[in-house]
Amino acid sequence: MNVCVVRGVLSREPEVRELRNGGLVAEYDVTVAAHAGRPTETVPVCWFEPPDAGLRLAAGEAVLVVGRVRRRFFRTGTGTASRTEVVADKVFGPRQRKAGERAASELLASADDAIAAGAAA
Repeated sequence: MNVCVVRGVLSREPEVRELRNGGLVAEYDVTVAAHAGRPTETVPVCWFEPPDAGLRLAAGEAVLVVGRVRRRFFRTGTGTASRTEVVADKVFGPRQRKAGERAASELLASADDAIAAGAAA
């Protein structure tokens, strides 16, 4: 099961691009504060077909991202490159803290259930 929850602050303005198929993708950098001896880290996030509220998020706002991790490969002028990023299913802004915490808890509970089912098999 590939699940990811990231809580942090947008470290730059969202970048919105139109895809070849006409859809939209918003790209964010979420900076997670240092804790428990771990350094501050910045996590790239992409959100396909974000709602209007997702397009209005701004640098400096606290967010909670629920999604999955993926590594994608693409061609560059010098060869093939890759990028590891979080693909967001939902992004909760500062006014949606409780809804975000509830979604994260539900996701983690389903992951626990999947682990338990795998151990029983």
